[in-house]
Amino acid sequence: MINVPELFGSMVFSDKVMRERLPKEVYKSLTKTIERGKTIDPSIADCVASAMKEWAIEKGATHYTHWFQPLTGVTAEKHDSFISPVGSGSVIMEFSGKELIKGESDASSFPSGGLRATFEARGYTAWDPASFAFVKDGSLYIPTAFCSYTGESLDNKTPLLRSMDAVSEQALRILRLFGDDVSKRVCSTIGAEQEYFLVDKKLYNKRKDLIYTGRTLFGSPAPKGQEMDDHYYGTLKTRVSAFMHELEQTLWTLGIVAKTKHNEAAPSQHELAPVFVSSNLAVDQNVLMMDCMKKTAEKYGLVCLLHEKPFKGVNGSGKHNNWSLSTDTGKNLMNPGETPEENAQFMLILAATVKVVDKYADLLRLSVAYAANDHRLGGNEAPPAIVSIFVGDDLEAIITSIIDGTAYRKSKDGVMNLHVPSLPVFKKDNTDRNRTSPFAFTGNKFEFRMPGSSQNVATPNIVLNTALSEVLGEFADKLEKAKDFDSTVKKLIKDTLRAHSRVIFNGNGYSKEWEKEAERRGLLNLKKSVDAYACYTDKKNIELFERCGVMSRTEIQSRQEILYENYAKTVNIEALTMIQMSKRDYIPAIEKYLLSISSTAKNKLSVFPDIDISVEKSIISQLTVAVKDIFTITGELEAQLDKISHLPTACSKANGFCNEILPIMEKLRKSVDFAETLTDSSVWPVPSYGELTYYTE
Repeated sequence: MINVPELFGSMVFSDKVMRERLPKEVYKSLTKTIERGKTIDPSIADCVASAMKEWAIEKGATHYTHWFQPLTGVTAEKHDSFISPVGSGSVIMEFSGKELIKGESDASSFPSGGLRATFEARGYTAWDPASFAFVKDGSLYIPTAFCSYTGESLDNKTPLLRSMDAVSEQALRILRLFGDDVSKRVCSTIGAEQEYFLVDKKLYNKRKDLIYTGRTLFGSPAPKGQEMDDHYYGTLKTRVSAFMHELEQTLWTLGIVAKTKHNEAAPSQHELAPVFVSSNLAVDQNVLMMDCMKKTAEKYGLVCLLHEKPFKGVNGSGKHNNWSLSTDTGKNLMNPGETPEENAQFMLILAATVKVVDKYADLLRLSVAYAANDHRLGGNEAPPAIVSIFVGDDLEAIITSIIDGTAYRKSKDGVMNLHVPSLPVFKKDNTDRNRTSPFAFTGNKFEFRMPGSSQNVATPNIVLNTALSEVLGEFADKLEKAKDFDSTVKKLIKDTLRAHSRVIFNGNGYSKEWEKEAERRGLLNLKKSVDAYACYTDKKNIELFERCGVMSRTEIQSRQEILYENYAKTVNIEALTMIQMSKRDYIPAIEKYLLSISSTAKNKLSVFPDIDISVEKSIISQLTVAVKDIFTITGELEAQLDKISHLPTACSKANGFCNEILPIMEKLRKSVDFAETLTDSSVWPVPSYGELTYYTE
C-alpha cells in the first residue's frame, strides 16, 4: 500500500525540510526571500548549501547540477560531483555556498539571438531559492536562472520572475485602495493541464519522422479515428494505466500534485492535470513533468509524444494554462464571490483582464506561436488564432448592465435537479465552459487554451503578468488621485469594459461566422507564427516590457530572432526528413510493389490468356503516376530548400519556409498518403496510423 502523504515531496528540499535542517535565523531569512521576493542574504549561502548537500547525499545523490531553461524549449543541466580530493587518495563530499549561488555554463552553444558572438562563451546560472531543489537520478537539481556574461537574460525563468514581481507590486496598490493592509505579496498562479500521446516504442522506432520531428509527416487516416467518442474518458488500457500509476508516484516524490488523469479525445491521447501553484514553481514542475513522462514511458515499451499535432486528422495536444492571482494570505483575486455585480474589486480586475486581452492580443498570440502549434490552432480541437475572451452568460449580463447603465437581473439560482429522487440536487457553476474559446473564465481563474503541449508556458505567463501589471498600474494611478473613490471605481470599470468589450465572445470559436464577425470587430487573426513574430518589436510592446522592467529592448529583439531561427530550423528538419523518407523508403517500397503486381498480372495471363487484369492495370497506372509525382515533388522541395538557405536573414528564411516550403511538403504528403492506400501493407515501409494509435494495449 502506498502512503501518499509520506511519499509526497520526499525527494524535495522543501519548506518542511529546510525548517528541520536549517538554523532558525537562516530559515527565517531564506523564507523572507522565497515568500516576499526579497534579496537573498549571501551570508546564509554556506549554511544552506551544507544542509542541502547532507540531505541530498542521504537521498542517494553524488552530484549536483544547476538546472535551467535556455531558449531551446527544453531544460539544460551540467552535473558536478560533490567529491573533493584531500590527499592520500582520499576524498570528502563538499558543496559550498558559492557553488550553490552561482554556476558557469558555456553560453555560446545556446540560442542567444545575436546577443553575443559565438566565440564569447561565458554564461552564468544563478540559484532561484523560490523554486525548491530536488533529487533525481542520483543528482541534486538546483533550479536556476541563466544569463549572459553581460547580464542579458538567456532563459525563460528570469523574465517570468520579473513579471511576477511587476504584477505583485501593482496588484498590491489596488488591494491597498480596497482596504487590504495585510497582504504583502500577490502571486500569479498556474495550473497547466498536460495533454500527450503514447505509442508503442517498437513502432515508433520504425518512423523516422517521429524520431526526428516528433510528428508523422506522412500517413493516411486509419479506418477508425475519434469519431465514435469512445476513447474520451474511456477505460484505461493495462499498459497505459501502469505507466500513469508509476508516473504519478514519481511526480509525487518530486512535490508535484498530479491530481487528474484520463483518456483524451483521440485514440492513444491522454491528459494529466496538476493542482495550482505559483507561476515560477508551476513552470519548473511542468518541464520536469514532461521529462518524467518521457522517461517513465520507456520503462513500459512506450514513447510519450508531446508534439502538438503528431497525427494529421485527429486531435492535437494542448497545455491549458489556468491562470489566476492569489495573495500570500490565501485570497484568490479572480474569485467573483456570490454576488460579482457587487464585488467592485473583482469587477475591476476583470475589466483589467479584458483590456489586457484586447490591447495585447498580438502578444498573447505571439506567446504561443511556433511551427508545431500552427498545425493545431484553428482546428476543431483547439481554439482559433483569433484571441477573444469568454466570460459566461452571468458575467456578460453584468458587463452589459454596467456598460448600458441598466439594472442587472440575476439568472436562475443555478440549482441542478435531475428529478430522480435518489440523485442529489446540486448547485451549478456560475459559468459554463467554452472549449472553443482561447481565453475563458472558468469560475475563479482564466483558462488560456492556446499554448501547445510541448511548450514551456513561461512565455504566455510573462505576457499575462506584465500586461496586467501595466493595466493595474494605470488603474491605481487614477484611483489614488480620486476624490470620490467609489464613483471613480465604477466609472473606471464602465469605461474600460465599454472600450474593450469587442474582445468578449461567448459563442462557437470554431465557426466560420465567428471569423467574419471577428474581422468586423477589428480583431487580429494571425494564423501563421511568422506573422505573429513581427509584433514582438512593435513600439507599444517594447515599451510595455521595458516600462514594467521585465525585458529590455535588446532581450526582446534577441527573442524575436530566436523565434525566427527556431521556426526555420524546425521546418527545415521536417523537409529534409520528408526528402530522405521519400527517396529511401517510399519510392523503393512503391516500386517494389509495382514489380510484384506486374509479375502477378503476367503470371495470371500466362495461365489464363483471356483473364481480366483491369484491377492490376488500374493499380499499376495510379501508383505509377503517384511515384512519379513523389519523385518530382521531392526534387522541387530540394531545389526550394537550397534557394531558401541562401536568404540573408532569419526573418526571410522563416517566411520562406512558411510560405514556400510548407505548401510543397503538404503536396508531397498528399501523394505519398494516396500511394499508401493502394500499396500492400506488408510492403509499406512504416507503421500505419491505425497501428500507431491502437497498438498500445
